Amino acid sequence: MASIYKTPDELRMMVPAGVLTSRALDAVEQAIRPGISTLELDAIAEGVIREAGGVPNFQLVEGYSHTVCASVNDAIVHGIPKDTPLVAGDVVSIDCGAKLNGWNGDSARTFIVPGDIDREDAAGWLAEANRVSDATRAAMWAGVAAVASARHLNDIGTAIEKATLEQPGPLGILENYTGHGIGRDMHEEPTVFNYRVRRRGPVVKPGLAICIEPMLTAGGPEAVTDADDWTVRSADGTLAAHWEHTVVRHKDGIWVTTAEDGGAEGLAALGVVPVAIAG
Repeated sequence: MASIYKTPDELRMMVPAGVLTSRALDAVEQAIRPGISTLELDAIAEGVIREAGGVPNFQLVEGYSHTVCASVNDAIVHGIPKDTPLVAGDVVSIDCGAKLNGWNGDSARTFIVPGDIDREDAAGWLAEANRVSDATRAAMWAGVAAVASARHLNDIGTAIEKATLEQPGPLGILENYTGHGIGRDMHEEPTVFNYRVRRRGPVVKPGLAICIEPMLTAGGPEAVTDADDWTVRSADGTLAAHWEHTVVRHKDGIWVTTAEDGGAEGLAALGVVPVAIAG
């Protein structure tokens, strides 16, 4: 079995793929508005990646032909881009990855489509959308921060679960969908749980490269899969969110490859300062 730990040179080579993934998501964020479709957002992300000489690594997954997964409202993860126009207030989780020079980046963000929401319960809808997205983002950053001090992988899942439980209102943590290792392949060992498990898991030490990606619903943890065999939805129809970053642990600290600042802004409130991988 191949080692899950990478050399400093290999970790450094992962950074450009992460930055490219981040820039593709930046382009999606700039474009998202009422009237645009997730299929159009998919094309925008693909254009950014290919223009930089990368390959959309989701297209390398057997049976999948798109650059992003686009999950809307009660869809949690693995949503297939469609030509249906988005409307103000839609909760859209975009999961995206790029392969560049043989290495991978993987990241997800949840957006709320701006504009006047045409719903009787507009205020409540927006409040709930922000609640679940903010909670998921906070849980992700708690997991990323834990990489800096964790001794075993289960410490990271424990941190994600703890941060989730500290958020207001009901939240469901998906149990059958997890984070993962990353490197030459987009999905590698080890499995990164978003909650505490019985076993301690692998040692967290320099060379580890993983994706932290909590997926939460605004209700219960049960999920169902659509007839397309891809789109996963909350079983109770509540709104959902998905946030993800690729993070590496090296001898001097941690670095988020899918954030151009290495994660400095997101980690600031948690007392962790990312350190670039020395050349």
